[in-house]
Amino acid sequence: MSKIDDLERAKRLARTIITDIVLYNQNKVQEGIKNDNIFELLEEEIELGKKLFEEKVDTSIIPMKVFNNILVDIMIAKHGSTIESDIW
Repeated sequence: MSKIDDLERAKRLARTIITDIVLYNQNKVQEGIKNDNIFELLEEEIELGKKLFEEKVDTSIIPMKVFNNILVDIMIAKHGSTIESDIW
């Protein structure tokens, strides 16, 4: 099976992976945003998500920063706006 080499498909996959991480770890997301340690709390889940992304996407064409940017967009910008935090 060939890897994804289309930017929009790669972004869709990243959004799906990260949305699942948030969905299955809502308490960790809330706690992490409140305490400014979200990336530490979800380190294992994020690493697994990155590995899945790398398995499915041709990262020689589509850089990992696509995953990282969407990670911040979804976890911080989207969910962080509804959680009280001194930083976010």
